[in-house]
Amino acid sequence: MTNTVSTTENSARGPRITARALLLGDRLDVAGLERSDVLSTSPLAFRAGQEGFVALFRFGVAVLVGLTPLEEDDVIRGLRQRIIGEFARHEEETALIEISADKDDQIPPGGPIYVRNLSTERLAVIADALAKSAALSRDEREASAVFDVMEPFARFLAEKGKRPGGRREILKLVGNALLVRQRVSGRVAVEEKPDVLWDRPDLERLYARLEDEYELKERASSLHGKLDVIGDTTQALTDLIDTERSLRLELIIVLLIVFEIVITFYQMATGAPGH
Repeated sequence: MTNTVSTTENSARGPRITARALLLGDRLDVAGLERSDVLSTSPLAFRAGQEGFVALFRFGVAVLVGLTPLEEDDVIRGLRQRIIGEFARHEEETALIEISADKDDQIPPGGPIYVRNLSTERLAVIADALAKSAALSRDEREASAVFDVMEPFARFLAEKGKRPGGRREILKLVGNALLVRQRVSGRVAVEEKPDVLWDRPDLERLYARLEDEYELKERASSLHGKLDVIGDTTQALTDLIDTERSLRLELIIVLLIVFEIVITFYQMATGAPGH
């Protein structure tokens, strides 16, 4: 079944609406969210406001299409109890969608997303790309923040040949790096295509153009590369701490052996009885 979203008309162009993807938190719990106006289940999409469109993604993103600011606030307020690990700042990705029946689905450089009509399937494809882009933006920032902290540690180690800072600071850095890596790796699989394409292969081209426009594959590849470096650096710092601990234990054992030998020689020299 095909549904449409209401639009506003402009004399110089086709009808346009605004689509906003908001990364609300680590996860969105959509289980049991039953509505009479559900348009699709993967992602969960339904009508809101007058005739707006909302798509919810489990990795924490809500995509709002054709809603007024007040209507958007109502939707987000209604989702608040379902947001797991809500962020103080909501990452946002915004796009203009223009209906142009005489054009193929396309995205000109710097222009709006042209679509032939606002079918539920087309909106689901657009929502998927915007949601992934919003999630990637936060993941990129988190990975970069860890990178910025790790760089001085790596530079100090390279220049001085010894561990920088105290053991507690390194353990905090390792912990933060592991948390970021876990959150980012498990949040969203950018390489996965939206489920709607199984039933609508004719929308593959639209999704491919959206992938190119938002550089989803390139950004995901760069992000995975950063995560690999973070993982390698974390492992190196952990190994360094383990090595230092092992050296300390070995030194303590050697000192104990030396102490035992000294005591033994002292007892032999003074004629004192042994143990």
